[in-house]
Amino acid sequence: MIYKKELIDKIFNYTSISNIDKINRMLEIDATQYTNLGSDSTKSEKEIVKKNSKYIYKVISRINPEIGRQFLEHQDK
Repeated sequence: MIYKKELIDKIFNYTSISNIDKINRMLEIDATQYTNLGSDSTKSEKEIVKKNSKYIYKVISRINPEIGRQFLEHQDK
């Protein structure tokens, strides 16, 4: 399942949950995306997941710059 940026933005804007919960939800989405990739996934699907992942990390860096920076630095290139 490919997630849209709107879902990440919606989580970021939640006021009823803590920042840690926001980060956890975003990382859960990120992990689910990679888990759903398989050997039959196309190059295009893999690129979309990678771009979504980068977007998630950038949003996380708006919540916690240090954690977001670390994720961005260690993302597969």
